[in-house]
Amino acid sequence: MSRILITSALPYINGIKHLGTLAGSMLPADVYARFQRSRGRETLYICATDEHGTPTELAAAAAGQDPSTFCQLQHDVQYDLGRKFGLSWDHFGRSSSPQNHKLTQRFARELWEAGFIEERITQQVYSNADKRFLPDRYVIGTCPHCGYTAARGDQCENCTRVLDPADLISPRSAVSGSDDIEIRDSKHLFLRQSVFSDKLRGWIDSKKGEWPLLVTSIALKWLDEGLQDRGITRDLEWGVPVNAWEWGPNPKGETPDIEGLAGKVFYVWFDAPIEYIAATWEWADAKALEAGRGPAEDAEWERWWRQPAASDVNYVQFMGKDNVPFHTVGFPCTLIGVNERQNDDGSWQPASNAPWKLVDELKGFNWLDYYGGKFSTSQQRGVFMDQALELLPPDYWRWWVTANAPETSDATFTWEQFQAQVNADLADVLGNFVNRILKFTETRFEGLVPAGGEPAELETKLYADVDAKLAELAEHLESREFRKSTTALRQLWVLGNQYLTEAAPWTAIKTDPARAAIVVRTGLNLVALFAKVSEPFIPFAAEKIAMGVGEEFPGVWPTGQGAAILDILPAGRKVEAPEVLFKKVENEQVVEWVARFGGTEAA
Repeated sequence: MSRILITSALPYINGIKHLGTLAGSMLPADVYARFQRSRGRETLYICATDEHGTPTELAAAAAGQDPSTFCQLQHDVQYDLGRKFGLSWDHFGRSSSPQNHKLTQRFARELWEAGFIEERITQQVYSNADKRFLPDRYVIGTCPHCGYTAARGDQCENCTRVLDPADLISPRSAVSGSDDIEIRDSKHLFLRQSVFSDKLRGWIDSKKGEWPLLVTSIALKWLDEGLQDRGITRDLEWGVPVNAWEWGPNPKGETPDIEGLAGKVFYVWFDAPIEYIAATWEWADAKALEAGRGPAEDAEWERWWRQPAASDVNYVQFMGKDNVPFHTVGFPCTLIGVNERQNDDGSWQPASNAPWKLVDELKGFNWLDYYGGKFSTSQQRGVFMDQALELLPPDYWRWWVTANAPETSDATFTWEQFQAQVNADLADVLGNFVNRILKFTETRFEGLVPAGGEPAELETKLYADVDAKLAELAEHLESREFRKSTTALRQLWVLGNQYLTEAAPWTAIKTDPARAAIVVRTGLNLVALFAKVSEPFIPFAAEKIAMGVGEEFPGVWPTGQGAAILDILPAGRKVEAPEVLFKKVENEQVVEWVARFGGTEAA
């Protein structure tokens, strides 16, 4: 049985996240992690805040705080909101951690010593108005490829092409808006990504049919356009220092220019993916501290990441499509460069150290839009995590977002659709079933699981239907097909309602108490089943449902055949209907929320 390592794209430290961020990474990762744990597989779900870069410096200055204080406070906010949404990270780390500093510097040193990093003099944008070098993303202008007028100097959000600030038409500072900018020389380190082009293409080609077409097509588009070497340092104060004086010579016998690299930090897109590994190190250290031990030995966390100890690990990444290039090109270049060496004839051979694990499965998502327009942190358009929890419990949001995951195309959030779907699925189907059977048990069987009665033809059909739908649900979850999995789960809930309606225990009890008993007992076992298989999606309601029939939570994913699955509650056990699981979203609420957050005018 393989171990499951899960990472979701790191949420940026600056600002509370919106529903689109949940949809594109953290929530599907959580559903998958909960499912794998329920199957009894050793599972580790790692995430962290992405804390470096110019936006952090600017946001901290605007808040009147130093970047370290700002990041600590914002990390705490994001952690708290994630937990309130039921995100079951095993560890939620920080890319500014000492572990990530050490690991980023270590990887850079090894890449230099292998000849995959080199120094170059670059022309950097300097803003006279702001009296500072501007990182690429803080130079904005018109994209020369698609004409988008708010393209950043590192990448156009509209057409996703990688850019340099010099490519932009009419460039200006994103800090002050001033076009009083000039180009100055600055020494930087470059990762020689072009060296890895053929290696990467072979690796990505091997994933066709395994990874979503969205992912492989984006990765191959980058390669087809010609993989460029990438600058991995910036002229900033906040970040992982280069610390080049600790590095040895490269294959040419050259050592880094200590003076020329002084005061520089690594580019956020170099250090942020390394935080996946570093956060696992943080997790191991935290566990050791909790147990009264010192820092974790390497084996405690490297067993998830380095061969041969990680040979039984299946590593799954979740992210939005904007993050795909950095995880199919940038981060793999880093790991391959540390893992392998290129010979003079172009062939590759393993490095002397134990190799680091590359991703096995990468699940990419399209955008979740708000009334056809983008959710926007900067423009506060759409529903954000803190606001969502002010309005409704987290399971409403978890269910709708998962059921509408933008897997094959962009998806759109509207209040009207949200209302219709959560009312129909959660209130009318699941909530109605649980309430009907438990209330009837309380009224006619003294709140006890009844004994007596034997399964009949209707139960036999139910067993077969449940078996088929459970198999379908598990298959979709294993394949990370979230829309299909919610459809299968809803159909399973529907089976319960159909069974109760057809079996009609309220009628049978008048003439055949034994028949009523087997129907009620079967219905209560369906409740227990629904608690188990709904937990990955709606954990808070699932716990209430499990408690209603006296079952442990979280439960174990059901195995075996329907007859056994629907006969686990002992006769005589006390059961109790929970409070209303899902109150319906009313028309008046929708009108109020459209007015507050915007409707069609937000597009």
